[in-house]
Parts: sequence; C-alpha cells; structure tokens
Amino acid sequence: MNYQKVYGITGPVSVAGPTAPENKLNDALVQELKKEGSFETEAETAKRVEILKTLQGLAEAFVFQVSKKKNMSDGMARDAGGKIFTFGSYRLGVHGPGSDIDTLVVAPKHVMREDFFTVFDALLRERPELDEIAAVPDAFVPIIKIKFSGISIDLIFARLDLAQVPATLTLSDKNMLRNLDEKELRALNGTRVTDEILELVPKTSVFRIALRAVKIWANRRGIYGNVFGFPGGVAWAMLVARICQLYPNACSAVILNRFFKIYSEWKWPQPVVLKQIEDGPLQVRVWNPKIYAQDRSHRMPVITPAYPSMCATHNISDSTKKVILGEFERGIQVTNDIFSNKKTWADLFSKHDFFYRYKYYLAVSITTKGSDEQHLKWTGLVESKLRLLVLKLEVLPGINIAHPFPDLFGATYAYDNDEDAQTIIDNYGSHKTEAKLASFTKVTEENKDDESIKESKKVYMTSMYIGLDVNVESKKEKVDIHVPCAEYFNLCRNFSEEYQNNDVFSLAISYVKLHDLPDQVYAEGEQRPIKKKKNKRSKDDTSDESSKRAKSDVSSLQPTSSVTTAVPSAV
Repeated sequence: MNYQKVYGITGPVSVAGPTAPENKLNDALVQELKKEGSFETEAETAKRVEILKTLQGLAEAFVFQVSKKKNMSDGMARDAGGKIFTFGSYRLGVHGPGSDIDTLVVAPKHVMREDFFTVFDALLRERPELDEIAAVPDAFVPIIKIKFSGISIDLIFARLDLAQVPATLTLSDKNMLRNLDEKELRALNGTRVTDEILELVPKTSVFRIALRAVKIWANRRGIYGNVFGFPGGVAWAMLVARICQLYPNACSAVILNRFFKIYSEWKWPQPVVLKQIEDGPLQVRVWNPKIYAQDRSHRMPVITPAYPSMCATHNISDSTKKVILGEFERGIQVTNDIFSNKKTWADLFSKHDFFYRYKYYLAVSITTKGSDEQHLKWTGLVESKLRLLVLKLEVLPGINIAHPFPDLFGATYAYDNDEDAQTIIDNYGSHKTEAKLASFTKVTEENKDDESIKESKKVYMTSMYIGLDVNVESKKEKVDIHVPCAEYFNLCRNFSEEYQNNDVFSLAISYVKLHDLPDQVYAEGEQRPIKKKKNKRSKDDTSDESSKRAKSDVSSLQPTSSVTTAVPSAV
C-alpha cells in the first residue's frame, strides 16, 4: 500500500496523477509562460546572485561600523556578523525579468533600526551601482527602496536578541522572535512565511509553474497588489499552495483549473490556511476571529503559516472582493474552455478592460517640484493610503463599486519657471488638454543624462485611478463624494509637516470621464474608447427620456474647480 503524505489541514480531494491530455495542456502552459517572458535568462539570474553577494558584504560592513561605534574591538565587531535573507517571488523561485528582490537585513541586538536608516543608507549611497534610493522609515514595515544595477530591491531590517548573527543562522526557530517589537516581527515574517510555503507544498516544481501563471493572470487582470486592496505576491502564493495540497499529484494545468473552480465557490470569509494555526512563546497577537473583532471583518482571509499567523489579505475591501470574485468566475470559464480545446492559455492572460469598463473615474494626481527621491516618498505615502479612500467611497449610497487600479502612471517634465510648471500640472492627466504638453521637454530614459536635463528643474507627476460604478436613477440625483475625498486629501497632506509645503508637494483628486482619460493609460496599439454620438431628438422626446437614464450616467458628475488642491464635490 502506497503511503501518501497529507499536506494541509484536510486530506486531498484527489490523488490522481495527470492524464496524457492534461500533460499536453501542461506543456502548452509552460510554452505560453515562456512566450509571456515569465522566465529570466541564466545571465540575468547570475546578475541577481552577484548583487546579493554585494548586499551581503554591505550588511557585514554595516554591522561592523555600528559595532565599532559601540566601542567593540575589531575582532568582536567582525564576529557580530550580519546576514541578508530573501523572501517573496525570488525566494519562492518564481521571479522573472524585471522582478524586484525582497531582501531582509538581519543584525545583532546592539544594531538599531535608526542605524539601518543612517549607516546602511550611507553605505548604499557610496556604491556606484546605485541608481535610485528612497528610505521610508515610518512605513508599516520600514523600508529602503533602491534600484541597484538596474534591479529594484526592497530592503527591510530586523535585529535579533542575539550578540552575533553568523552566516549559518536560520530563522525557523520561533524562539528567535523573543524580545522583538512589532515592526521587527513583521519584517522577519516575510522570510519565515516564504520558507514555510515551500515546505508545505507536495511538489515545488508544480507549485512554481502554477504560481507563475497565477501571477501573470492577476497582473494582466489588474488584481495584484496588497496596497490597493488586492492579494499581493505572498497571498497569491498561499492560495495556489492550498490547491496543490488538495491535488498533490496533479500537474500545473490542472492546479490552475481547480484554483479557479474552488475559489469561485469558496465560502468566504472562511479562511484559507495551509496548516493549523500555532501558538507560540510570545505575547503577540495571532489571527483569531473568535477573539478579535478586526479579524472577523476580514472579507477574504488568507492566513500565513509561520508563527505568529497573520492575515495577508486584510486590505481587501467590498469593492475589490467583487472584482476578484468576478475574475475567478472568468478564470473558471476560460480554463474549462482550454480543457475542451476551445481556447488557449493566451486567452486566460488577456489584458483587463479597466479603462473601458466605467463611465467615469476618480483620478488621484501626485506632483512634486523637487527631487526624484522626494517624489518617490510622497507617492509612496499617497499610494499607501488609497485603500482608505476606497473604503470611504464604497459605503456611500449610490456607489456600487469603487475599483482601484493597482498600477501607477507617471511622467516627468523639465521646466524653466513656476508658471511653466503650473501649466504642465494643469494640463497633465486629461485627453482634452494633454496636447498642450508637447511644447515642454519630457524627461525620458534617452535624454535623462543630457546636461541640459540634469541642470533643469523638474516636475514629477504620478496618477492613480479608481473606477466608479455609480447607480443613479435620475439626472437630478447625485452622490456627494466631497467628504471622503477631503478626508483623504487632508490625511495625506497632514501626515507630516514636510508634505504641507505647497511649493514642493501637491495632490489633486478629480473625476475624469471615460473619454477624457489620458493617452498614457492605453498601451501602444490600443484604441481609445469611441464616444457615441447622441441621436438628435425633439424636446418632447428628450423630456420623456430624462427619467429613463442609464445607471452610471455621466451627467451626474460635477467637476472640480481647482487642480492642485481640489476634491470633487459630487457624482
């Protein structure tokens, strides 16, 4: 009798292996992933390895410098160590060209978080490979974002209650979590969760191919990004891992089909867990909806396997849940058609229709007249709070969905004087006015190193969009969105005194009609939405029809009066 190891909290749904047709579909899936550029070359992988070696050297130099400042001898300072760990897509083995590397810097107990943002930051700035850097010490998980030799890297920090951090250290022992603050626990959780996921799946090769497919699908369909209220990379990984546990011998193609079937029928908010939630040695909060009201409010809970267990999807709102469930439904329909040879895997990965779907949108425009680093920080703050605006909008009577789009659009222009800068800001972000920007110099990859550009003042602009599905029964009926928009505006502005400087930082929240969306939201070759011409009617016809207006009538919107500080008053 063959012994089948049980993965997860329940037995498998099926232990059947793949059939010949399923293997054929699996081969086609791998080929499609290659076409989609999911895999990087050996040279690109080797480049990442070298970068991580460099970062390991910097981590050791960082701990050494701090140790010396604490009056340690050279020998003790060297023995203090320091080590980097990876997590996220790179650690899971599903990274591709252009993927960032999530990296954790671990230090001994005498190295403080403040040292990370001063000493380590200074070491990074000395490196010739550094392209960009932005430190965000007051983030939920304090972080330094860098671009190093062309690769984006997110660096976070944790110190352990140990005198030394040797090269042989692992993070599996939960007793290592003693005497740490919440930010350090969250930082360590990334690596610990990633390692446990890999241990909890039956076949890592099957898991990785399926996860690569889900990541491409989620990105293409516009439902990837924790900060926007969608599952992030770790949550999608856990969702895929659970299906692998239920079908331990299936191939990746079957895992994908079952992924959509099971989650489209899942009884949310029943949690998705990969193993029993554990207790541990710390007086810290572990996810438990029976005790904590906040945990009961989670709409689609996906629970991390490493102690202390947390909900990786706490940011999901009612609106984003509706969008995700709609995509699960589409996914099962498409994969069923693939298994009956009516469609191909390319159909599963077809692009979203976000910028065609709604009649009007809320645009959040972030502007900085300063440095690139200032703009990265300002944008990061405004972006991190966007889900709070979504939560405030979706509870308003008349709004069915407030759908955030999880990608940002940006542009940088050189300018000579403040009047030019204001003209650029005023005309950016609308198809009606963006032609006026042609008279200004746009900063691009090709010209950014030109002396004239380097010496010029620059205005950095980034836009985010929320699609609004508004249900108004008549032309006179309106939904007042001024209050939530004003609250969001003030929340961002008042976050710190720095961002109250109107000469450097500005924020605009305004509505944009479908046909006024700027060209940059459409890819090259995509056709803009075509505005239908209204049929001419007699006055009597018009009055008869006014009470039969469609839902989401564009005429119910009221435009803003000011660009740099305005919020829309009503839809």
